[in-house]
Amino acid sequence: MSAAGRILVVNPNSSVSCTAAIAAAVAPFAAPGLPRIEVIRLADGPPAIATWRDWYGVAEPLCRLVAREPADCYVIGCVSDPGLEAARTVTGRPVLGMMRCAVAAALARGERFGIVAFLETSRPRQRRVLQAMGVEQRCVGSVPLGLDMETLTDPVAPRARLQAAARELVAMGAEVVVLGCAGMAGHRAAAEDAAGVPVIEPCQAAAAQALLAALTARRGAAPGRADAAA
Repeated sequence: MSAAGRILVVNPNSSVSCTAAIAAAVAPFAAPGLPRIEVIRLADGPPAIATWRDWYGVAEPLCRLVAREPADCYVIGCVSDPGLEAARTVTGRPVLGMMRCAVAAALARGERFGIVAFLETSRPRQRRVLQAMGVEQRCVGSVPLGLDMETLTDPVAPRARLQAAARELVAMGAEVVVLGCAGMAGHRAAAEDAAGVPVIEPCQAAAAQALLAALTARRGAAPGRADAAA
């Protein structure tokens, strides 16, 4: 690991295009003297985290990866935070979830927020995170796009649907909109233009929190697997 440190963002699905979208979103956070942000994927993961089976199934592979890969901070690169609690048991370093980071960022910008969801089946998993954070009542609703991952990561194909979803959430009372999938990373500006309110992109929200966590952790973290390897 370099002297400046390393932040490891793990996309728990196998999509190359989704991983590339995450990497592009966090690229602006690279700067001399800051921890390096590296984005990788679970090559044997599902094409997307689309079901509860996918959500539970990636927990153990994520744990094994975190246990063997030294880093100052880890980010689970999916906006339903699969395997987060499990991964925290195998390292003393911070492990962050994109959903939790995005919601925290949204609540810093407004009192009520809405979520543009990936699929209808994404909603109960994201609701679980909101319940765990104690903020479910501050979410006005969730609008699923119902697109496959490769369409979602296309630079043009999903844009009109995503913009319509953002406007729908604002009509429901959202003061801030959260993009509910890492595959939406390239569409933040377009969604914000359409909605007229702040739009939170989870990859960037997590990168900002990870930099803070990593820099703080290097001053002294609880002992763990990553500390021993650093």
